[in-house]
Amino acid sequence: LASFLLGSGCSLLEEVVNKTIDSQVSTDEYQNFLKPFSAGPETDKAIAELKQCFLSQSSETLNNVGALMNTIYESKWCAAF
Repeated sequence: LASFLLGSGCSLLEEVVNKTIDSQVSTDEYQNFLKPFSAGPETDKAIAELKQCFLSQSSETLNNVGALMNTIYESKWCAAF
């Protein structure tokens, strides 16, 4: 998957994005990683649905999401971070 050249300035954000678009990360692993940020069962369900959405995508689409995030991080709007 696409790597971050400059980065977002927030390693946690980058890790969340990377785990979101990594097809090798299971829904359970993803939910466990984000558990500290969950408000309860409804949030857990939403997290699982989000991950499943990305698991249903092709490798090309996942790579494109990574490239998009990298483009955002390198943009003039994020340069200060």
